[in-house]
Amino acid sequence: MRNTLVLGASLKAERYSNMAIKMLREYQHPVKAIGLRKGSVSDVTIETETPYYEAIDTITLYLNPKRQEAYFEYIVSLNPKRIIFNPGTENDFFYRILDRYAIEYEVACTLTLLRTGQY
Repeated sequence: MRNTLVLGASLKAERYSNMAIKMLREYQHPVKAIGLRKGSVSDVTIETETPYYEAIDTITLYLNPKRQEAYFEYIVSLNPKRIIFNPGTENDFFYRILDRYAIEYEVACTLTLLRTGQY
């Protein structure tokens, strides 16, 4: 199981970040979530601050490139094994930062990765 942080989490059921939280839990992955509004999805609490989490394996992004900028240092400080850039989050500038810190990343859909056993 991969400890996962969903960054850009939403309380709205139609949002992909919300679907990802539910599916990650369905597949038994431990999940932390950060979004604009506090609340919960399934059994996961969405935080609005940026707490330090230990042993985050994967960060799955649901923030457009402009909104990612505020999180660059935070993401690097968590030292995740990989970042998933979901559709619409692709960011060449951020890729170069991650390369500098030897953090793996992939452009993929978290939902598809889970459904196909590639997560």
